[in-house]
Amino acid sequence: MTMPPPTVGSELPAFTVTVSARTMCDWALYLRDPNPIHLDPDFVRARGLGDRVINQGPANLAYIINMLAGAFPGARIASLESRFVDNAYDGDRLTAGGRVVETDGRQAICDVWLTADGDRPIIQGRAVILPPP
Repeated sequence: MTMPPPTVGSELPAFTVTVSARTMCDWALYLRDPNPIHLDPDFVRARGLGDRVINQGPANLAYIINMLAGAFPGARIASLESRFVDNAYDGDRLTAGGRVVETDGRQAICDVWLTADGDRPIIQGRAVILPPP
């Protein structure tokens, strides 16, 4: 089944996940990132960064990529620009979303974002999507 071509203004289906300290431990292994801000709430607290461990940036970006893969099955992400605007913490419910802002029949340009608990921006960006080969 093929999807209809995207139309300017259409919202992309959201991808939602709740992050946990346990998954941050897994991500730390996968990414070879032993930074204690992802593993030790006392370290986070001592640095004045809050009371909960902080999710890895690459994991946050992966949630946007998962959202794009679901919205455009078989398509290719030609580019993805992102700006990290806040941290995601243990227990945050993250939602990756997007909106088509331009299309010319051969590509779709989408604003993309990741928010925590519905309204706190974590990542803002733009993706260029090419149709499946």
